[in-house]
Amino acid sequence: MADKFRLTLAQLNPTVGAIAANAERAFEAWQQGREAGADFVALPEMFLTGYQTQDLVLKPAFVAEAMAAMETLAARTAQGPALGIGGPFHDAGGHYNAWWVLKDGAVACRILKHDLPHDEVFDEYRLFDSGPVSGPFRIGPLRIGSPICEDAWHPEVAETLVETGAEILLVPNGSPYARAKQDVRMNVCVARVIETGLPLVYLNLVGGQDDQVFDGASFALNPHGELALQMPAFEESLVHLDFEAGAEGWRAVPGALVAQPDEWEQDYHAMVLATRDYLRKSGFGKVVLGLSGGIDSALVAAIAADAIGAGNVHCVMLPSRHTSQGSLDDAAEMAHRLGARLDTVEIEGPRAATGAALAHMMAEGMPGIAAENIQSRLRGVLLMAVSNSTGEMLLTTGNKSEMAVGYCTIYGDMNGGYNPIKDLYKTRVFETCRWRNAHHRPWMLAPAGEIIPVAIIDKPPSAELRDNQTDQDSLPPYEILDAILERLVEGEQSVAEIVAAGFERATVKRVEHLLYISEWKRFQSAPGPKLTRRAFWLDRRYPIVNRWRDGT
Repeated sequence: MADKFRLTLAQLNPTVGAIAANAERAFEAWQQGREAGADFVALPEMFLTGYQTQDLVLKPAFVAEAMAAMETLAARTAQGPALGIGGPFHDAGGHYNAWWVLKDGAVACRILKHDLPHDEVFDEYRLFDSGPVSGPFRIGPLRIGSPICEDAWHPEVAETLVETGAEILLVPNGSPYARAKQDVRMNVCVARVIETGLPLVYLNLVGGQDDQVFDGASFALNPHGELALQMPAFEESLVHLDFEAGAEGWRAVPGALVAQPDEWEQDYHAMVLATRDYLRKSGFGKVVLGLSGGIDSALVAAIAADAIGAGNVHCVMLPSRHTSQGSLDDAAEMAHRLGARLDTVEIEGPRAATGAALAHMMAEGMPGIAAENIQSRLRGVLLMAVSNSTGEMLLTTGNKSEMAVGYCTIYGDMNGGYNPIKDLYKTRVFETCRWRNAHHRPWMLAPAGEIIPVAIIDKPPSAELRDNQTDQDSLPPYEILDAILERLVEGEQSVAEIVAAGFERATVKRVEHLLYISEWKRFQSAPGPKLTRRAFWLDRRYPIVNRWRDGT
């Protein structure tokens, strides 16, 4: 009937570069839409190639393969609903981030992204040309306007679409997770709905890709900002959304409103999904990590077990003469509660051998910092040997506070292929452990209950590289350190502003200095999931050599 329209929304998880596999996923979604009587099946931005492709999309052979796959997909979907799917497009006019509409066995039209993001993790000016603002396209009785992701953040694109006859807005997205970002997205989309008077569907990718994790959480709004559909966060989902035409135009028929998790659960799910996908998409099924008896490695072990199952998590304790019995006991208890394998490799023998090898060069004895770092680097060498011999990916376990101020050893505890807690400040590590002990969800593969011993959470953090060492010997208390770092990193505040907020100038200047001189370490660090608006890597790009300091 002319007054009804069924839209199938496929919130799915593609893999960058897996063009044939992604096309097959799209075809399966199209089949489900056809079986449900859909008029149109929609997938997110750049779904065919995965997102973000970065410079891969500049390779002509890659784009040619993607465009050929799109033509093949059009032919395969001739007998059934139209299909909207994101993928690159290149012609004599330019190189575009496009959303392809496939209908009746052919390419019906291509929507070209107009507003290219060039902040935070995005650098699309480098990769694409800006397309013209496209008008709406017709599917059956309905004229659909499709601003692509960033286009929806700019009023002029939606205004043009409504002026040229669009009756609903369907926004395909590749929007990565950051804490509290869903509220920002919702506010932007409500603004577009109020401005245009049209229903709006926001369709987002889901899944991990390198340092980014796409959280899905797709939704639909009716005029006046009324929420008509809310899909789950961090999970694949396929939903059939009906529209009906009435005296005031088209409206979405209210559907399921899936409750959204709070920020603690969002962060934890983001870390679990990012770790699972990084391993799966890289071809790894098992991990190894150094389990020290400390809180950071305990949390990484829990995340890994929730991501791929405790049977695929191999923990290794690498004690020295500075390792306390409490740490040995805590690591053993942690592995037991998880159900993960735990091996012990003593490092005193290799440590003594290293000291003997260097003795002729160090008549005065090995300096303290060198002696401490040798322990960390020996652990890194041994863990990499385990990784190489077993095929298990080594996970590294440094938190954002440590990564920020260089309280980590390059080629030592920084060794590894992925860091699940790289964007999590130390104070949030403590709270995340408490949250995980109190909560369990179906997507968690590790046991429910108090899997992280309270003794690990409550004891003072220590690298245990010398006797009676604590982190606070070298750093301000984490509550102070993290508060300063959040202002320096996320807030880009001046020293004067931070001092005015109540912090001692000497402490602020020391933290600022440590932050800047540690850039070279972060440049060589393993990737990890972005949780904040200023994660280390693409979000925050500072020079390694940098003599500037804030004199305010």
